[in-house]
Formats: sequence, structure tokens, C-alpha cells
Amino acid sequence: MSVVVVLPTYNERENIERVARAILDRPVGVRLLVVDDGSPDGTADIVSELVRELPGRVTLLSRSAKSGLGRAYAAGFEEAVADPSTEIVVQMDADGSHDPADVDRLVAALNDADLALGSRYIPGGSVHGWSRRREVLSRCGNIYARLLLRSPLHDLTGGFKAWRAELLRRLDAASTASDGYAFQIEMTMRAATGGARIVEIPITFSERVAGSSKMSSRIAVEALLGVPAMRKGLRK
Repeated sequence: MSVVVVLPTYNERENIERVARAILDRPVGVRLLVVDDGSPDGTADIVSELVRELPGRVTLLSRSAKSGLGRAYAAGFEEAVADPSTEIVVQMDADGSHDPADVDRLVAALNDADLALGSRYIPGGSVHGWSRRREVLSRCGNIYARLLLRSPLHDLTGGFKAWRAELLRRLDAASTASDGYAFQIEMTMRAATGGARIVEIPITFSERVAGSSKMSSRIAVEALLGVPAMRKGLRK
């Protein structure tokens, strides 16, 4: 089975090689596509070394500037599914928050699904290293989105997912209205309203140990403010 892991990066010099090698060591066997948004810290240089060391297993898609997580993922998805041999696309963070060992579990879940969500908020899932305030914000944000979008899914804002490539080709990520973290919600809801079979797999999310987080309360609130408009768009 041909699996591509899409990894967006911005200033992840301290994490990228460790995370990339851990992903490539997975038994399921993957190719890695790193989408770098013009990181000024030299992240792309480290990835370029991996490309030379591991030709055919690592690809670097360099973008000129930071234009939002959603746009980075959309570019990565487009690149990944343009290869007709790609059967599964996995998306995950580059900062070590997502355990590479869970890639195998998410891919296996697609035996009976079109989309597998790595969920922090179902039995067996958890979050480590967050402040109480941040966890409450995340949980409340998910409840808000679930209620407004009338979704039974428990972790709409998570970014660790495995997609069947044929589903991604139909959804056309480049046409989403969301540039930032709301992209996670919009893509999952597009899949749900389109009749995709979706399963949630419990994961442990761990706060990064190196580098600085890109998430803030302002970014989270901005993402959730887009949910009412998203609801209208999904009803069309």
C-alpha cells in the first residue's frame, strides 16, 4: 500500500530530523512529503539533506512564505494525490506532538473507513503537557464546533488524520475557505457531509519539547469564529 505522510513545517529546525526519521522507520512503510513555508531557521536545509540521503522516500515542497496551515496542507495534499499510485495520505504535526507509532494504527483503520481521525477526546485518548487553560479551551472549542455543525465526531480540531487518497481527490482541499486551523474542521466536515466513512482512533497528544508553539488563544478563537460560516457553506 502506497502511503504518503504530509508534514507542514515552519521553523522546526529543532524537531524535523528526529520526527522525520521516526516516521520513516514505521513498519507500514511511508514516503514523506515536507511542506515548508519559507522557514527562516533553516528547516528546509535539513530536509534537503534528508532528500539527498533518502532519495525516493523524502520530498521537499518549498513555499516562498508562510500563508497559513490550511494552505500548506492543501498544497501538500495536491502534491501527494497527483501521483496516481498514492493510496493513503497521512497528515500530522512536525513538532513531535503526534506519535509516529500511531501512523500504523491510523493506516490500519482505513481497512474499514475512508478517513481515520486521531482523537484526543474519546476513551483511550489523552493530552499531555498542556496547561489546564489550554486543554479547557480545546475541549470547549470542540464541543462548540460539534454542536453548531451537528457532528457526532469528538475531535474536529485535531490534525492527525489518515485519508484515502480517492477521498482527498474528491474533496479538493485547495477550494476550502479556511486558511488556518479551521481547515481541520472544514475538511473533516466536507468528508462527513459527502458520505465518507469516518472512524476515530484514540491517540495521546504530547506538547512539544523543542521549538515554540504556533498555537495561541487568538488563533484558536479565530478558527472557531469561522464555524458559523462553515455551517452555512456545508448546507448548500
